[in-house]
Amino acid sequence: MRYTLRQLEIFVAVGRLENVSNAARELNLSQSATSTALGEFERQFGCQMFDRVGKTLQLNTLGRRLLPRAAALIDQASEIEALLEGREGFGALHIGATLTIGNYLATILISQFMQQHPESRVKLDVHNTATVVQQVADYALDLGLIEGESHHPELEVESWVADELVVFAGPEHPLARRGGASLEELLAEPWILREHGSGTRETFDHAFRPHRPRLNIRLELEHTEAIKRAVESGLGIGCISRLALREAFRRGSLAPIEVPGLDLRRQFHFVWHKQKYQTPGMREFLTLCRGMTANVQRSDEIDLPYIP
Repeated sequence: MRYTLRQLEIFVAVGRLENVSNAARELNLSQSATSTALGEFERQFGCQMFDRVGKTLQLNTLGRRLLPRAAALIDQASEIEALLEGREGFGALHIGATLTIGNYLATILISQFMQQHPESRVKLDVHNTATVVQQVADYALDLGLIEGESHHPELEVESWVADELVVFAGPEHPLARRGGASLEELLAEPWILREHGSGTRETFDHAFRPHRPRLNIRLELEHTEAIKRAVESGLGIGCISRLALREAFRRGSLAPIEVPGLDLRRQFHFVWHKQKYQTPGMREFLTLCRGMTANVQRSDEIDLPYIP
């Protein structure tokens, strides 16, 4: 063959990061060696895989077509190398999860995975849905576990388990003491919400779509724990997953506000790139995820260790 796996590895790193310096650091190479190898790869075949605008590199049509095939070949080559060297486990696995999943499910799943396959290496990144989806599309993540919807044309989406948001307040709040509220009463309250781009905010906005101009949004935060603390301190009412509130409801530090007719149901999903080679590690981790939720109807029914 007229190319080497090392050339493909360099192309994949530069193509994914669209930056030679960052790719060089990831590969433990000098910037000049990385740039030279990429240029030589293109010259060998008399083609360009990137559009160069100043110091910026952007994959062109050929580069975008080549990237998933090259990435899949590198993944398979790593498997062969591990087999020949007698290494056990599934190698490296890079997972992205949205906040609720990352805090309450993914860490437990990764712990179980590592106990069963101690030779494997797993990295977890926790971001909002929009960021996880984009990183999966860019091959920066092997697999995403998301709370929101994904309509990215290059991603495969599989439903995992149902989830539900719930409106909540401090236990002494009049609506919490009553246990329920009408939509009109909610519109008069100040809200503490997740930021735009999160799956939680997407579900909330969809449920309140006809009433959004009348919402009094006092504060937007990126972390569910921060929202819970803000609501506990009396800054307003909130709306996050029942899964994230399960222990707070048991302790009585927060209380649900049921709202008849308000649909806050959603679905957790798996996402991966349609053209990415699904490694045995990915398949094993997905099997573990499905096993965790096999006998439940909703995320807050999952049998989990104590969640503070």
